[in-house]
Amino acid sequence: MVAMRADGARIIPRMTALSALPRTLGRTASILLVVAGGLTVATAVLQFAGAPHALVFVVSAIALAGLAGLIGSGTDQLGHRLGPGKTGVLQSALGNLPELFISIFALQAGLVVVVQTALVGSILANSLLVLGLAFFFGGRANGVLRFGAEPVRMIAVLLVLAVAALAIPTLATAPGAPDAGHAQELSVFTALVLLVLFAASIPFSISGGPGASAIEAPVDEVWPLPLAIGLLALSAAGAALVSDWFVAALVPSLASLGISEEFAGLVVVAIAGNAVENVVGVQSAIKNKVDLAASLILNSSLQVALALTPALVIISMVMGGPALTLVLTPLLLGSLGLAVILGALIVFDGEATWLEGLALVALYLIIAASVWYGPRIAA
Repeated sequence: MVAMRADGARIIPRMTALSALPRTLGRTASILLVVAGGLTVATAVLQFAGAPHALVFVVSAIALAGLAGLIGSGTDQLGHRLGPGKTGVLQSALGNLPELFISIFALQAGLVVVVQTALVGSILANSLLVLGLAFFFGGRANGVLRFGAEPVRMIAVLLVLAVAALAIPTLATAPGAPDAGHAQELSVFTALVLLVLFAASIPFSISGGPGASAIEAPVDEVWPLPLAIGLLALSAAGAALVSDWFVAALVPSLASLGISEEFAGLVVVAIAGNAVENVVGVQSAIKNKVDLAASLILNSSLQVALALTPALVIISMVMGGPALTLVLTPLLLGSLGLAVILGALIVFDGEATWLEGLALVALYLIIAASVWYGPRIAA
């Protein structure tokens, strides 16, 4: 007989046999484990066998998506034991590990443009593409989507404020502006301020204040704690290895496939880092759990703007080499501002339709097309 938790989740007894893992982890996590593990091994084999860079690039990108999903599942399992408040903190710390590893290795390779556009692309993908898909499919399945949770509005406001702060270095260092010629210094100062704000939000979230962590994602299967920690550590290590191979194959692949650095960062790298995690948001909207869906998706953007981006600015200074700054092109800055403002306007009234979702997706496709014709890397 299977024991049940008070919230209805099944508690699975500890099993040592490898064959028992699918039953213990649940169907989704088992599939992710098989796919991510298999593709990680395949990436290693292709890398050391000297396979074409484009093949290594594609396989490693899919492997990263699977590993990101495993990290998300492991984080949810640990967070389920800690409570909603600490779950949000844990998600902020671990949820963007694949993107962090990719960015660090890309910075080491001097791919500053790819890193910068990938960070912007991650915010755009969540705020436009994923949120739009969630509202589109959720609206088609359930009609007008209604939600009124305070956390969703709080995240949207914080996201607008974070992007506004990120925009200041671009405006202040333009020709003729007060800080022209001091992009690096102002970027570091802005990054430190944002990290302080992020640190200040941690006790707020833990104490149960209205924020992203106030809505807890349901967990169908409760894993044994050692298994959750072990898979999380294994997934993080795998993400670090695959990220290295992914970046090593990135430049040759861009040259052979004829893809610009801007498009690779804004679309390919940004989506590869958290593709599986975002599927959860879309599935939640289809099940009419709109508060949860909007909270998960917008919080993912907020983590990138408030924590990951400023952290990488500081890391790039410590690493040496080309520095990552917060000075963006007018296209990226305008796209970023429009995305978060439109997202906030849609969620603030407490309802959304499939047509609004389709409009968000359309804007994302237009922005992606706008960088398709960027400069190519010579083979």
